[in-house]
Amino acid sequence: MEHESVKSTISIDPSSGEQIGTTKIMQAEELYKTFERASEVQKDWAALPLNSRISYLLKVREYIVEHLDEMADVISRDNGKLKMDALSGELIPITMAIGYYCKIAAKVLKDKKLNSANIVLAFKRSLVRRLPIGVVGIISPWNYPFSIPMFDVIPGLLAGNAIILKTATETQMVSGIIKNAFEYADIPQGVMNVVNVPGRIIGDSLLDMGVGKLFFTGSVEIGQKLAVKAAENFIPVSLELGGNDSMIVCKNADIDRAVGGAIWGGFQNSGQSCGGIERIYVEAQVYDVFMDKLKKRVNGLYAGAGSEYSNDLGFITTNKQAETVREHIQDALDKGAEVHAQSGVSSADNKCLIPATVLCNVDHSMKIMREETFGPVVCVMKVNNIDEAIELANDSDLGLTASIWTKDNKYGINLSRRLETGVVNINDHLMSHGMAETPWGGMKKSGNGRSHGEFGMLAMTNVQVVVKDVLPFVKKHLWWHPFSEKLYNTLIGLVHIYSGKNIIVRIKGLFATVKAIPRIFKAER
Repeated sequence: MEHESVKSTISIDPSSGEQIGTTKIMQAEELYKTFERASEVQKDWAALPLNSRISYLLKVREYIVEHLDEMADVISRDNGKLKMDALSGELIPITMAIGYYCKIAAKVLKDKKLNSANIVLAFKRSLVRRLPIGVVGIISPWNYPFSIPMFDVIPGLLAGNAIILKTATETQMVSGIIKNAFEYADIPQGVMNVVNVPGRIIGDSLLDMGVGKLFFTGSVEIGQKLAVKAAENFIPVSLELGGNDSMIVCKNADIDRAVGGAIWGGFQNSGQSCGGIERIYVEAQVYDVFMDKLKKRVNGLYAGAGSEYSNDLGFITTNKQAETVREHIQDALDKGAEVHAQSGVSSADNKCLIPATVLCNVDHSMKIMREETFGPVVCVMKVNNIDEAIELANDSDLGLTASIWTKDNKYGINLSRRLETGVVNINDHLMSHGMAETPWGGMKKSGNGRSHGEFGMLAMTNVQVVVKDVLPFVKKHLWWHPFSEKLYNTLIGLVHIYSGKNIIVRIKGLFATVKAIPRIFKAER
């Protein structure tokens, strides 16, 4: 929360309510100076050899590896998640991602020659060049306060950009360890900037300043507003706006694996994952056994302090989010849903501690099936067949990820084509966000653009095409001035060379064109 009298943000541990730190709020004038400095130093940063930029990023990884436990503890206390979730869901993926991006950067960013599209213009040779955007703005959320921004920061820096990273107000202590990692790497001043600016003004401010591109992860409502503002300024944006993800359990699924996957995908990070499972559709033939096994497993889970390694899920990060989760649950119960299973909790008094919950007898009239709940709740529906499951899964204005559970991979891959989501997992869920090579992003109102992988690195660049002529000694091309009827007929012959309906037409076109070739060597006076 913000403390206006001292212009600082107070960080609170959700598990205890304890104040764990304060962070100064950057004022508008200072943000403008940060942007100006980033614009200046970015040119020198981009001019460095790629290997030099790689060396800096490897030093960042070195810091993370040497401080894993300390950083996991900070993330856990600041966000409320388990230290296990902080380690497996945030720190380990980024250590792997840095190595991956450093390995592929030279290949992805190098100039690429293009093959000629036709023989007529074979003397024109083209290449595509990837240039840095300049200053890239990144606005990141509180649910994965370390890994989400870092998945954008790393390729952004490797591509030669300067970064202004606005981290979530709710997790400013994590912002501190991000700063520490880059200070350890001794990256030049002004290249990597972590700012604490209120969310209500940062997007407009960056767009008004003329940031080269904006990457935003957050709500649909704010994403839409930023997209409109960006369009007015002709600034590209990449938006990741959440999901209401479906899981489809086929009658030929490994039920034990599917139950384990539902628990992992639904309750990891206390359900505060854009790509977490919220809706489960189970074919009737295996519904009862799936529900029996799921109930037994969930009833045995336990929610509590993040530092306790035996706990299965931690705390909701904010009171506001906890209220949303409870509101969705109550709305479902009021409309006929039932609690099928529920975990234990260490404290019933802490508003940010919500047990892992399974609801049954749900339908799509309920908020919990139509909106992003973002909490430790999964809802299960019985379906008569896969067609019904696919139809229900697609009955959403969000389309981030989904999963299909079947022993037949080929069958699952074929089904995946029918799902309207950016990511489909077969026999797993959620974890693709931690795979550096896989593009991340959604369809519908889940956003646009892609991060992660080669796509994510290319998204950090502008495209420049360079076309050279290998016949520099000619004076003019066939289609240049002066115009005449003869030239007009020559150009028709040019078309006939490669598109004539038969060989005779093509030969005539060739002769007509050849006759005009001397023209290209004559200079006009």
